[in-house]
Amino acid sequence: MHDEAPTASVTDWPQILALYEVLSQVAPGPVVTLSRAVALAMVHGPKAGLALLGELDADDRITHTHRLDAVRAHLLERAGDTVAARESCLRAARMTVSAPEQRYLALRAARLRQPGPLAADPAACQRVPRGSGSRTGPAG
Repeated sequence: MHDEAPTASVTDWPQILALYEVLSQVAPGPVVTLSRAVALAMVHGPKAGLALLGELDADDRITHTHRLDAVRAHLLERAGDTVAARESCLRAARMTVSAPEQRYLALRAARLRQPGPLAADPAACQRVPRGSGSRTGPAG
């Protein structure tokens, strides 16, 4: 669904959230929760998404990957906490084995350090270039 929308702002996030709610009942798992947190944040704000992410902090199935910190960085940035967002981006960069993901996340962290307006695309920290070679599996 969100891949059909030309921009994130015109994406039907309430419908996506509803679908992730169903998926979490049918096939629960940390990647579903991670994706649901993003949809929740898009509908109800970044603090709601961050609260849901907190449920994953003790889940060994995802805490050893970069994905949790990359999504956390995105939501922290949307919440206005650029210091914590930068730390999460750097932590995610250290956790991934993919060199393109490492470079991308480090660049995101560097941009968060700069004063002035944040990057034009606040979702940028969660996206990873296709074909990046990550060994941690799909993000959702």
